[in-house]
Amino acid sequence: MITIPELYKVYQQFPSVQTDTRALRAGDLYFALKGPNFNGNTFAQAALDAGAAYAIVDEPPASPHEKILQVEDVLSTLQQLAKHHREQFDIPFIAITGSNGKTTTKELVSTVLAARYKTYTTQGNLNNHIGIPLTLLRVQPDAEMAVIEMGANHQKEIESYCLYTLPTHGIITNAGKAHLEGFGGIEGVRKGKGELFNYLRAHNGTAFVMWDYDYLQEMSKGIEKIITYGTSNATVTGEVSQSEPFLSVSITGSQPFTINSKLVGAYNLPNILVAVTIGKHFGVSDEAIRTAIENYTPSNSRSQLMTIGNNSYILDAYNANPSSMRAAIDNFASLKGNNKVLMLGGMMELGPESLQEHQQIIDLIKKYNWKAVVLVGGDFRKIDHPFISMENAAAAKEWLTAQNFQHTSFLVKGSRSMQMEKIL
Repeated sequence: MITIPELYKVYQQFPSVQTDTRALRAGDLYFALKGPNFNGNTFAQAALDAGAAYAIVDEPPASPHEKILQVEDVLSTLQQLAKHHREQFDIPFIAITGSNGKTTTKELVSTVLAARYKTYTTQGNLNNHIGIPLTLLRVQPDAEMAVIEMGANHQKEIESYCLYTLPTHGIITNAGKAHLEGFGGIEGVRKGKGELFNYLRAHNGTAFVMWDYDYLQEMSKGIEKIITYGTSNATVTGEVSQSEPFLSVSITGSQPFTINSKLVGAYNLPNILVAVTIGKHFGVSDEAIRTAIENYTPSNSRSQLMTIGNNSYILDAYNANPSSMRAAIDNFASLKGNNKVLMLGGMMELGPESLQEHQQIIDLIKKYNWKAVVLVGGDFRKIDHPFISMENAAAAKEWLTAQNFQHTSFLVKGSRSMQMEKIL
């Protein structure tokens, strides 16, 4: 069995890690992960044939090979190797978690920091027990900043990530109604997300806290270094100056300036504010902060504004929970114009509260006037409502194609598994 220090020497020679043979490039280290429906050990030889420098396995290979390295458990070895690598750095490691806005915040923060520092960050949303160690192992020796996104759907998960990420700074964007099934209600969500603040509290870290949220004030108590942002009474303050079609934010204070972003929705105000706050904290100039945020274009179905023909679409289909769904509907309703169509997919992982949460979204929809409302799949199918009901995104697409809407605005949103982007 190879030890972590021995394996780290191998990694230093071949500092590119891959867990999927389909994405493997010559010189990669292949880690043979396994799960309920796959066993990476069976692909070790194929990985070497494809050019892998070494294959790390936790089952004896069919035929011994000098480039097959056996360990007790591949996943825990990957995480321990990531921790060992993390320990070689004396730079800020900024961890971001929360119910909504994690990925947008991560993108904005890393974009702002990259204006001055060599910054490494989570690619896409590789924010789980496999993605986080892979992200850490992508941090190169020239790093000056690292920004790490942490997702979680049950308690003790964020705590476990902190043990190998060793964050020096942290943000909890919010703690709303997401993954209620795994966390066990809203208090469970706060407890689970709060594990990041617990780590910072115990390790003399710095927390960036949205001071408008009373519960985050409470959750951050006892952390020695707190830097605040919000609409008032905070280190950095700002407000929405315009939210149509894109969000503009006025940063207030002794040297005010305005940021004209390409983000949709006033609910992105805290995400911009924390990016400004972190930029200022680390000495990025106001002009560089403004330019970085203004040049950021959202992608991957996150608050994307798209124009097709003479219709406009807000595509926010990467994920959905009751908090983000409510914010998106309220924001869409507040925009100018009368020709508005809602196309909403079901929300997942809400446990026994799911039907009630879907009913509350239906009740909210009824408060506004819409040209049409299409509710797709999930628990929307189990509730009587006066709106158009579709089984899946494919059926919703068929309906949309048949309508021939003109000069109409659409909000398309739903949980990841609903694949609502397929409508477009």
